[in-house]
Amino acid sequence: MKRIYLETYGCQMNEADSELIAGVLEAAGLEIVERPEDADVLLLNTCAVRAHAEQRVLGRITELGRFKARRPELLVGVTGCMAHHLRGRLLDHAHTLDFVVGPDGYRDLPALLERAAHEPVAVVRPDRDETYGDLEPRRAPGVRAWVTVQRGCDKFCSYCVVPYTRGRSRSLPLADVLREVRRSVADGCREVILLGQTVNSWHDGDHDFADLLRAARDVAGLLRLRYISPHPTHVDERLIEVMAEGGPLCPQLHLPLQSASDRILEAMGRGCTLAQYGDVIARLRAAVPALALSTDIIVGFPGETAEDFQQTADFLRTTRFDSAFLFKYSARPDTRAFGLEETVPEVEKSRRLALLIGLQHAISGAMNDAWIGREVEALVEGPARRNPAQLYGRTAQFKAVVFPADGTPAGTLRRLRVTGATTMTLVAAPV
Repeated sequence: MKRIYLETYGCQMNEADSELIAGVLEAAGLEIVERPEDADVLLLNTCAVRAHAEQRVLGRITELGRFKARRPELLVGVTGCMAHHLRGRLLDHAHTLDFVVGPDGYRDLPALLERAAHEPVAVVRPDRDETYGDLEPRRAPGVRAWVTVQRGCDKFCSYCVVPYTRGRSRSLPLADVLREVRRSVADGCREVILLGQTVNSWHDGDHDFADLLRAARDVAGLLRLRYISPHPTHVDERLIEVMAEGGPLCPQLHLPLQSASDRILEAMGRGCTLAQYGDVIARLRAAVPALALSTDIIVGFPGETAEDFQQTADFLRTTRFDSAFLFKYSARPDTRAFGLEETVPEVEKSRRLALLIGLQHAISGAMNDAWIGREVEALVEGPARRNPAQLYGRTAQFKAVVFPADGTPAGTLRRLRVTGATTMTLVAAPV
């Protein structure tokens, strides 16, 4: 069991966990390989937030079963949120799966793989003390690093499975976070994104999130600092003040909303009203005029009426987010909303989603067009995927930008003038 193939599904938290898993395995003398054909262990690190992601993983397990049919000694396993959330259903794949390990079991993976060679292994119990703060992840080369500062969640939004799969919220100590930020910069990363389910509720007993941001932004060699995902109820004056101070802390924020109907927000257990959310946005934009905002929206939550949906569409139209992640509601087992009657037919969910996608597409395009003629500073990431004659990077507002390749190395800040725009990308020329 020397060679491990690792495949990741889900959000940035899962990407960061996969880097952690790779670090644990390599520290034990195991090798991460790029192709399943070359591996002794096939490992899927999974997400349980949406039904679509689960279906993809279940389909992939079936595909990997073909490898095992040809090589019975091959080990196949699932880690992450699905391992905890659907352990019973996953173990139905006993002819394929040899182990399932939840989000708090990564530290023991090398030993668990040894066990799995002889008997099925299932380790999914949450550990309220586990933060992995002392472990070193294995990152792929690049200019950006994800640094987890908080694990789990205490909000228990009625649609969300995270508190059940990742456990209650616990924050890494400030010293552990800073050590990882410094390590990332020493390894060549120039941008760090701090991760947490409600990241701005981070508190280690002595320091709050504003303290953490101020300490992290002062790490020598760090060019840019971001964080996701904050909760609107924890955007306080100290956080807004540090955002206004600028420096490496970027003028960009992803602030999940989910619905613009107070009735639906209450049913979702979001803990804030639309007026409170709007006030947070107003204060942020007043303090940080160059701020780029994005959000999350769920359509078709049980009980959502046409009027509720229209309120959400109207709020998007007037608030004008730079971008939005838009989803249809899917019931998740174990959540408080799971037993609610589905009142919005699937075809209507799809119609509402399509309307919001079209609306946000137009808004994003207009907001990007407003950048034409302006100068921006991009952190260069490397050649553009679609055209190697261009370089690709991100502005401080996290907007994608492409420009003619001029030899600027990755990890460099490059001054550009925007000459064109699409809904997703700015087109620029070097200044």
